[in-house]
Amino acid sequence: MQTDDERARLRARQLAAESVAKGDAIGWFEKLYSEAEAGVSVVPWADGEPNPHLADWLAAGPVAAGTALVVGCGMGYDAELLARHGFTVTAFDVAPSAVAAARRGNPGSPVTYVTADLLDLPDSWAGAFDLVVEIYTLQPLFGEVRSRAIAAVHGPVAPGGTLLVIARATNEEDPVRDPAQMPWALTRGELMAAGGPLRAVRVEQFTDNEDPPKLRWRAEFRRD
Repeated sequence: MQTDDERARLRARQLAAESVAKGDAIGWFEKLYSEAEAGVSVVPWADGEPNPHLADWLAAGPVAAGTALVVGCGMGYDAELLARHGFTVTAFDVAPSAVAAARRGNPGSPVTYVTADLLDLPDSWAGAFDLVVEIYTLQPLFGEVRSRAIAAVHGPVAPGGTLLVIARATNEEDPVRDPAQMPWALTRGELMAAGGPLRAVRVEQFTDNEDPPKLRWRAEFRRD
């Protein structure tokens, strides 16, 4: 018998596969969040808590607070954590329903939540943030859009700023990706491409505490 979590992940994978088949690699995000808002589906990664690997990174500090941008913010858990650590946070998602849910779920929050597309960010965001955080938002992208998103993620990092990427990991150099099996783990090549011209400060690969355990990347890049 399927658990609620298994059913939620199956629905997300179904929506992703349908969207990819139609040549729209990102449209399924809005549909998933809309279904969740209507109470007919569940966002599988909306577990009510900030990402533990981000929390560990912040706790290991010291991390100087400044401006921060959260890529694909979802319900806002990571954005709110950064705000509690003193950052002035802007958080965006391509799904308007996700942004609405983040605002609704965090009344009075100092975080600025906006709808935006990583592939078409505001010009004013280029090189504007001391910290850019990308967690699990590249791995559900497929095909050409994935490559473009990977190449775009370092763009908002300011001189002297940091990009933090946390993702599922694979040690395969060129894995075969089944469109029905989202998320698709990042290769080391994809991870390093996300940093682009930034200097890799620290690249970690580890196994998390999930059941079953999953291989993860946590990589810190800096624009010198």
